[in-house]
Amino acid sequence: MTRHWIQAFLEAQAAELDAAHNTQLAYARDLKDYQGWLMARGSDLDKAMRDDVEAYLIHCETQGLAQATRARRLSAIRQLYRFAFEEGWRSDNPAIQIKGPGRKKSLPKTLTVEEVDRLLDAARTHGRHKHDRLRNTCLLELLYATGMRVSELVGLPISAARGDPRMLLIRGKGDKERMVPLSPPARAAMAAWITVQDTVQDAAVAKGTPPSRYLFASRGRSGHLTRHRFYTLIKELAVAGGVSPAKVTPHTLRHAFATHLLANGADLRSIQTLLGHADVSTTEIYTHVLDERLKELVLEHHPLARDS
Repeated sequence: MTRHWIQAFLEAQAAELDAAHNTQLAYARDLKDYQGWLMARGSDLDKAMRDDVEAYLIHCETQGLAQATRARRLSAIRQLYRFAFEEGWRSDNPAIQIKGPGRKKSLPKTLTVEEVDRLLDAARTHGRHKHDRLRNTCLLELLYATGMRVSELVGLPISAARGDPRMLLIRGKGDKERMVPLSPPARAAMAAWITVQDTVQDAAVAKGTPPSRYLFASRGRSGHLTRHRFYTLIKELAVAGGVSPAKVTPHTLRHAFATHLLANGADLRSIQTLLGHADVSTTEIYTHVLDERLKELVLEHHPLARDS
């Protein structure tokens, strides 16, 4: 009876809420795990009660799942049961009153301006040939200049980059679009890369291969550079630039973009728009930068903080 519940819920999420593809995949995994756990105990989605949901969350904790993962699983279960209630499949929501583990708001790892400069220098010199070096430079300059998510970066259409744009149109989570300004170094790196990419594409078309619509084209199934390949590439650039690879991921460059903007006077609302955050509360985690600046101001300028 309940086999269709999860699929129907996910389809409704996609149609009504315009949920991002990665969110859909995460919810599908979470709910199938929950249903499998119930069935192993002789229960199912239609029979589970509050005690069952709480027992499942305890099971997740004993499995060593992160706090954020457990919070997401409870959210998925709540939403599934709310959907089942609205559809008339259940007369209650057994998860509605359960208090979740919450989400730990840890400070994001970021990079100093000097470390970013070293990464950019490494991008300009690291690679087997000029083609690789121009691509690496374009990737790093764009990521640091815009704060894009890695999925947004590798999936950029080449049409968005043509004509030396001052602003770049980015399609983010849930297919929501936003405009971000481009720095002169990012524009120069993008123009140099497009020139090389067009030459490669023209040669491919001459051999009967259709042109790619992506800025960072690849012969793989996705048609563009994958997130996994970019992740390994940025680690290589960290080693080449003398920056600890443990500190460097595509997301730490996104954090660097936000923290460096805030440290230099940008306001949270502007950073929220540039990052594509739906809620400013997500962006507020970067206020730790302001806290550090205020601390420095007091220690440097307050008469009681000065050495005698």
